[in-house]
Order: sequence, then C-alpha cells, then structure tokens
Amino acid sequence: MGETMSHEAFNQEVKVYKVWDKPTRLFHWINLGLVMVLIFIGMLMLFKGDIGISGLEAKIGLKKLHVWVGYLFAINLTIRLIWGVIGSHSARLSQLLPDLKGFSGYKAKLAKGESPQYLHHNPMGRLAIFAMMLLLVTIMLTGLVRAGTDIYYPPFGGAVSEYIAQPGVEGASIKPYDDTGVDAQKVAVLKPYKSLAGEVHVYSVYLLILMIVLHVAGVIVAEIKHQPGLVSAMISGNKPLTGPAEDEKQ
Repeated sequence: MGETMSHEAFNQEVKVYKVWDKPTRLFHWINLGLVMVLIFIGMLMLFKGDIGISGLEAKIGLKKLHVWVGYLFAINLTIRLIWGVIGSHSARLSQLLPDLKGFSGYKAKLAKGESPQYLHHNPMGRLAIFAMMLLLVTIMLTGLVRAGTDIYYPPFGGAVSEYIAQPGVEGASIKPYDDTGVDAQKVAVLKPYKSLAGEVHVYSVYLLILMIVLHVAGVIVAEIKHQPGLVSAMISGNKPLTGPAEDEKQ
C-alpha cells in the first residue's frame, strides 16, 4: 500500500513541458542519419582496396556520392545554425554553450545521489553537444574544401580548376585525377592545404564517432538513472520533469 501511494504521489509531481521545437528535432534525426551514411561511405573510400573495390571510376564515383550526401549534411547543418540564431528559445545556440559553473553543481548533486532535472540539456549534455557541433562545422568546411580540390565541385571547385589550369586551358575542362591541361607547379602549391584539410576532416570524423558513442552512453545513463524521457522528448518535443528545472532557475 505504501509503495502504491508513493508511486501515485510521484506521478502527481510529474509535469510535462514543451521543449525542442520541430525544426530542432528534425535537424537532430536528419543529421544523425546523414552522418551515419557519410561515415559508411567514407569507410568504403578508406578501405575500398580491402573489400575489392578498385579502379579510378569507382574511386571517383564514391567521392561524388560522398560529396552529394555531404551537401545534404551541409544544408541541414547550415539551417540549424541559422535557426539557432532566429529560432525559439530552446533552439538557440546559447543553449549549447558550456556551463562550467552548472557542470560543477551538476556533478556535486549526482555525487549526493540526487537527480537534478533540466528542461534543456544538462551541463554534461551541453558540453557534449557543443563539442559535436564544433566538429560538425569543422567536418563540413574541410569536406567542402576537399570536394573542391579532389573533384572540383562547388563551392570552391570552379576557382580551384581555374587556378591549376595551364595558360589557355579552360578550368571547366579539368577532370579529377587527370593531369591533362594541369599546371603541376600550381597543384604542388595547393597540395599542403589540401592534405591538411583532408587530415583535419578524417580525424574530426574519428573524434565525432567517439563523441557520439559517449553521448549515447550518457543519454542512456541519464534516461535510466536520473531523468527519464530524454529520448522521447527529442521525438515528441514533450519533456517530463519530476521537479523544478535547474536551468530555469538561472
């Protein structure tokens, strides 16, 4: 009987709040899907020889596919960044900035066995989301650079092909991985920047994969032990809280 009454009292204390508007939720799931597809294609590109994919045509085909999916990723991310400036309160980029003071307080409450409630991301989640957003932007920018220098795709491809074309040769006639009409010295000038962009791109993806794993693990722990309803809130926009929201006190 006592357990039943406590359970009922607990239920009465639960309040459901509207949080994370539809554009923000759509970005989250679209971004997740596109990132997974890009990682899969990227792995095919890196290990194509090991799985029996060979030939220049296949190499260029994979890069083109990667770039086209990358454009969708870049458009989705750009819309999210714009929405983070003009969108609703819960969508604002300011909600993603690390809260170091709140982080120490959050850890202290967890150490005491408490389960502080947050309307938006808790301080640990904010730190993870902020790091992932920085990585996403870095991956987008370096990916666009490589799209322009590898296969001469927009937005930088036109300028790159014009730059490396020999005198009297139209930049539009330059083909990926074909030295015909190409000025070797100018290619050599671009090579260090191209290589740097490629390395930053690949290692940022590796770091993003690690952050995704840590983020998912953190969400699972928080969902089970501290604040149920985190995952469903990113689907429905409705978030249940069993107490006052810590981030609304600030």
